[in-house]
Amino acid sequence: MKTLSLTLLAILAFGCPSRESTTSTDTVSTSGTVVTGTESKTSTGSTGGVVSTLSAGDKQFFISAAQANASEIALSRVALDQAVNANVKSFANHVLADHDTMDHELKDLALRKGIALPASKASDTLPNVDVDHAYLQQMIRDHEKAVADFSSANLKDPDLRAWAVKTLPMLRGHLAAAKKLSGS
Repeated sequence: MKTLSLTLLAILAFGCPSRESTTSTDTVSTSGTVVTGTESKTSTGSTGGVVSTLSAGDKQFFISAAQANASEIALSRVALDQAVNANVKSFANHVLADHDTMDHELKDLALRKGIALPASKASDTLPNVDVDHAYLQQMIRDHEKAVADFSSANLKDPDLRAWAVKTLPMLRGHLAAAKKLSGS
C-alpha cells in the first residue's frame, strides 16, 4: 500500500510516463520546406509552401524585422552571459523573452504569408572592454532604428500591419529602458 501511494504521488507530481515521444519542429527555410512534427510539406519555389501575394515593401519589412530580431536575441544572450551589472542582466533577460516571443510570432506570420525568412546569424558579439555599456548602447541604436522602421512602415498587408502596430510599444519600452539604464 505504501509503495502504491508513493507511485501515485510520483505520477501526480511528475505526470504519467508515456511510451511515445513526439518531436515537433516548425521551420521556414529558403528551400520551401515546412516541417511540422513528422509531417513534411515541400513546395517549389522559396515561399515556404504558400505563394506570397505580399508587396515587395512588405517582404522587405519581414526580412529586416527577422534579421534585427535575431540580432537582439543573440546580443541579449551574450549580455546574460557576460554582463556584470544585475540590472543589465535583468534587462537582457526581459529583452530576450520579448524578442523570443516576437520571433515566434513573426515566423508564424511569415509561414501563413508564404515568406521564407533568412536563417538567423550564428551569434553577435560585444566588445570585451565593458559589455554592460556596449550592450546598452547597441540596444539603444538597434531599438531607435526599429522604432523608426516600425513607425514609418507603409505596410499593405493588414496582418503584418497589425503585428507591427502591436509590437511597436514593446520596442519603445525596450528603448526607454535601455536609455534609462545607460544613464544610471
